[in-house]
Amino acid sequence: MELVVKQPFTNVQLELLKTFSHQLSDNDLADLRKTLALFFAQRLIQQADKIWDEKKWTDVDVDKMLNTKMRKSK
Repeated sequence: MELVVKQPFTNVQLELLKTFSHQLSDNDLADLRKTLALFFAQRLIQQADKIWDEKKWTDVDVDKMLNTKMRKSK
């Protein structure tokens, strides 16, 4: 019987570990963090834009959502 060990890292984590197997300066590390944050922010904006278009929302709809209590009480 063969033992299967699940890899604890994702493919992105493994690639980053290989790529950055050396020390970065504090400035380079800060730049990398900003780059990663921008990457994920852009993806989130793209997803939000897609939903906005699919639901055909307008600025009026968003204003209504901002002024409406949407959370349910426990």
